[in-house]
Amino acid sequence: MNGRHSRITRPLIRDNGSLRPASWDEALDRAAEGFRKAVDRLGGSGFGLFSCSKATNEVNYLAQKFARAVLQSNNIDSCNRT
Repeated sequence: MNGRHSRITRPLIRDNGSLRPASWDEALDRAAEGFRKAVDRLGGSGFGLFSCSKATNEVNYLAQKFARAVLQSNNIDSCNRT
């Protein structure tokens, strides 16, 4: 990824310490698996989510609903105070 206009155009996942291109399905499955493992190991209180004040109210609502309903965590905050 050299050059002034280089961009990541597809997901990268880490295998054995190195990043490799992956499909969106594989990348999302890997992320979901990581969330599931963290919640299984630590419970909802071991997971936190930080949302952005520049996101729409609908996106922030969805983030808090995801944290509470799916991850069983009340640990959600945003940077609205800044």
